[in-house]
Amino acid sequence: MPMRFLRAVFCAAVFAVPTIALAADAESGVEQLRQFVRSSKTAEGDFVQQQLRAPKPNEPQDKGLKVIRKTEGRFVFQRPGRFIWDTKKPYEQKLIADGKQLIMWDKDLNQATFRPAGQVLASTPAAILFGETSLEQHFELEEGAERSGLRWANLKPKAKSNTNGKGASDLPYTTIAIGMSGGLPRALELIDGLGSVVQVSLTNMQLNIPLPAGTFTFSPPAGAEVLRLN
Repeated sequence: MPMRFLRAVFCAAVFAVPTIALAADAESGVEQLRQFVRSSKTAEGDFVQQQLRAPKPNEPQDKGLKVIRKTEGRFVFQRPGRFIWDTKKPYEQKLIADGKQLIMWDKDLNQATFRPAGQVLASTPAAILFGETSLEQHFELEEGAERSGLRWANLKPKAKSNTNGKGASDLPYTTIAIGMSGGLPRALELIDGLGSVVQVSLTNMQLNIPLPAGTFTFSPPAGAEVLRLN
């Protein structure tokens, strides 16, 4: 079944920083992340996502990581466990978590795939930031080095932390880092066991906005192929 993987990472340049943002920047990346998770009930904004890989043996080795995929779109979330990761370019695709199931809608394929949330949801980068009300239920938080103008928090998955025996240790990433500035996540870096790197920048984030009823409800259009996986 054709399927594009959606992952999640944030980065934004801030040119005019209000007083409250300056105060937040004085805090460590870990403390900023904790406060964001505690205080953000809803949010929306824009993202740019890139997937990178190291040069192949027959390619120049001095060029660094190569961008092999870039997507752009918009996100919205509501805690706990509801979000939309809406890719607009270069193709139209949505990843929707409605609190009970995870839905992948691919407009080009005219296909909707429904899965129980559970571990599938836990394995999505969007859920790392938007799904739970307490990251520390699943992760050890460690302060990272300051770089690119951001204060970084490193997330180390705890082993088998969920009651069903499937925890954050089942995530496909060996490295998870979140860059914070002004009390907001600006960059998420994900590295898997094969060395593939995913970065997604988030901009124009608005917190604790009212969301219309039915925001996270999705019904496939007439004639779409519908797959329901257990």
